[in-house]
Order: sequence, then C-alpha cells, then structure tokens
Amino acid sequence: MANQLTRLDQVFAALADPTRRAIVMRLCAGEASVGELADPFDMALPSFMKHIQVLETSGLLMSEKSGRVRTCRLSPDALLGAEDWFQRQRAIWEARLDRFEAYVMKLKKEKERAAVKRPSRTTKRKGSER
Repeated sequence: MANQLTRLDQVFAALADPTRRAIVMRLCAGEASVGELADPFDMALPSFMKHIQVLETSGLLMSEKSGRVRTCRLSPDALLGAEDWFQRQRAIWEARLDRFEAYVMKLKKEKERAAVKRPSRTTKRKGSER
C-alpha cells in the first residue's frame, strides 16, 4: 500500500485526535489566530503547530500569515468526501437491514403456517377416547 494517504484517510486521521477535533469545533465559531487556538491546551507551541499542520494537510483548515500572526479558518469542503462516504455506508446498511427484516418476517410467516398445519397436543383425535 502506498505511503500517501487519500484525502478521505487524511480527514479521518485528522479527526481521530481529540485536540484536532477541539480545534475544528472552535473554528466553527469563526477564524482565530494560532495563539488563540493554542491557549486552552497545555502543550508547547511547536507541538500544537503539528496539529495545525495535520489539519492543513487534510484540507480541513486553511491558514495565512499576516505579519507575526497566523490566522486559521475552517475549510468545510474537506468534509464533503467524508459526508459522501457516510451516506454510501448508510445506504448499504439500510439495504442490509431491510433484507434482514424481510427474511425475519418470512421465517415468522413460515412458523405460523407450520403451527396451523400441526394439530395441537391438547386436542383429542377422533375415535380415541379413554
């Protein structure tokens, strides 16, 4: 398998980390500087910048530097591939569950038919009196 991850793999890998998910959630409220984003986290800035880099590589985040300040904003189009993947998975599983439900209903009907055809054990047969 190639060392390069597909865009979808990069998005899922980026969102797998709770720190990066928190960054994405914060950016849902609007753009912010790296300093503002890093403030709630107890980590050195170089470590935090690695998270920013992963988010940028995945396409979830875009940043631009103006003077000494790097400002980040979300790029929600990166989630379209993940959204499409989830919709395809949902369709597959809904179809499977529909087929399973149909199969269970078929078994239930067959069981009911078999119960009607069999005489009950408590009923006496004609001509067999004690």
